Formats: sequence, C-alpha cells, structure tokens
Amino acid sequence: MTVIAPGSTIGILGGGQLGRMIASAAADLGYRTHVLAPDRESVAAQTASSLTRADYHNKVVLADFAAQCDVVTYEFENISVTPVEWLAERVPVYPSPRSLAVAQDRVREKQFVEQVGGRPARWQAVGSREELDAAIATIGCPAVLKTTRFGYDGKGQTRLMSPADADAAWEAIGGPAILEAFVAFTHEFSIVLVRGRDGTITSYPPPWNEHRDGILHRSTLPAPAEIAAQWTEAAALTGRIADALDHVGVLTCEYFASAEGPVFNEMAPRVHNSGHWTIEGAATSQFANHVRAICGLPLGDTALVAAGAEMENLIGADWERWPDYVAARDTYLHLYGKRETRDGRKMGHVTRLTR
Repeated sequence: MTVIAPGSTIGILGGGQLGRMIASAAADLGYRTHVLAPDRESVAAQTASSLTRADYHNKVVLADFAAQCDVVTYEFENISVTPVEWLAERVPVYPSPRSLAVAQDRVREKQFVEQVGGRPARWQAVGSREELDAAIATIGCPAVLKTTRFGYDGKGQTRLMSPADADAAWEAIGGPAILEAFVAFTHEFSIVLVRGRDGTITSYPPPWNEHRDGILHRSTLPAPAEIAAQWTEAAALTGRIADALDHVGVLTCEYFASAEGPVFNEMAPRVHNSGHWTIEGAATSQFANHVRAICGLPLGDTALVAAGAEMENLIGADWERWPDYVAARDTYLHLYGKRETRDGRKMGHVTRLTR
C-alpha cells in the first residue's frame, strides 16, 4: 500500500461545510486541498488551498482536477456517480463510487443492509400512485413516504398518518419512492466509523441524536443506557457494511434504539453532522481520521476525551448568539462562513465539553 504523504494534494468534490472541515484537518496534517464545486458560494474554499468552480460533468475540468490531485474524496452523496467513476479511473477515489451509489439510492441501500444482516424498518418500493395504495396495505400506517434519492435534513419525505393521506403524500413526493413503517423507538443514534485502506476499522462512541423539523439539533455523549446497550450490535453491523463495500474513510450509519434492537435508518458515506463533536471531544476528529484513512496513514484514537460532550447545530439565526458562545467556558464555536442566513440552513455548530 502506497502512503500518500503530507505535501500531497487531496481533491474534495463539494463545497459545503463538511469539505471546509476536511480541508482544515488536512492542512493540520500538512496536505494541500483542491475543491471542485459548481456553487456560486463555496465555504470549503475558505479553508482549502485552491478552488475550481465548475460543473462536475465537464470532462476537461475533471481531467485537469485529476491531474492536480493525488487522491480524491467527496463531502456529500448527492452527486452523480458518473463523474466519480470517471475520476476513479485516473486517480484514487475514496470512498469508492460503489459506496456512493449504494448510499444515494434508498432502495439499493435497504437491500444492501438486509443482505449483510441489518434490520431496517419495514419498507416497500413505490413507483406509482397505485403502488402506494398497495404499499399502504402491506406496510400500514402511520408510515413515511420518502424519495429514493436526494433527500436530506427531512427534505424529500412526508408522513402518512392514515390511508386518507395518500393523495397528498403522492402529490408532495411522487415517485420513485419508498414507503417506510414508523418505528417504535426510545432514541436515535449514529455510529461514526472509519475504515482504513488496509481494512482496519475503528469507531467513535455513539451520540444520542435529537432532531427538530427533520434537522439534527443536538448530539449528546455519553449516550443514555438504551443506546449503550445496542452500541455493540450497531457498530458490528456498520463494520459489516463498511467491509462489504470495501469502504475507505468515514462511514456513518443512523439507527433507532428499539425494543427489538438497533433498527437501521440510513447511511452516509462521508463525515457526518453527528460527528462534529469529535473535533474537540475526541482524541482524533472524524475529519482528521478521514484524511488519515484515504491517505493510508494509521487511524487515530477515537476515545472521548472529556466526561461528556454536546454538539448543537446553529440553524438560521441561531448563529447570532455567537458572543455568548465565545464567552462560555469549555465551549467551542464553529461558524461556516455562509453569507446568507435562511430558516433551516446550517450556519455553524457549537460543542460544549463536560470536564
């Protein structure tokens, strides 16, 4: 295995805050970063060494990008697999296009997790209004109708409390979609795992994740006993998923803690919002470990370094309370440099440690 040494260039597909934090961690380890993103505003460019603002499908741009990078990663999964596969033929890309393809399609994701012994909520693929009725008859209500692709932070999904909601749900979502049964659970949690190029795996303690309006609001550690009791099983499944995909880098799987054990919700083949607490709260952050993994370096310690940690997302105008955060003890403010404040937009996060 050839180690990609400090001084090399890491390409990052995507210009959001996850890319921003990957670039910052990479710089700490001595790497240069090159962001490729089509966005008019790229907050990742504020910490990266260089930026190319262009469409992901422009092969002239992709060829130049590949020539300048020693390894390429991506910071979000809502990108076409095609340009990632094209890049992977010319430069190492981690995680692989396969991880991306499985994670960005809910039908393929659920089938894959079931194949490796996971337990997702009961679900059924829906391709038409008539198929929605058939799915309701099988799955029952309450249930959630979700787009098969491009859904995040509560977008691309709607609830059906009874069959009478089917028309409105189909109008809101359409197809292709999946209908997913409600899960009786006590807590939501995530396993943030990192797998190296040599197959070595480590993971972080699981946080208790609380959502508001479909967006992660708070991640808290140590997790309650209900989550701690299911940690081992969930981490083992996440490891099987990573091995089956030959995944390299951070992989995050979200779970419901239920009476039957951990119920798989969804996966993200990347660093994750619920792992932001690791920047100050763990011996090695998820971002540093992602860089270590894709470059072939030894993985860092994932242990919690304080008695407790709490990460809170700053949504919309929440960031305007920044003077309070910077004045508070054992509190660490991260603002993402976004110029426009909008309802539901992640503007930053704050982590509080309990000593």
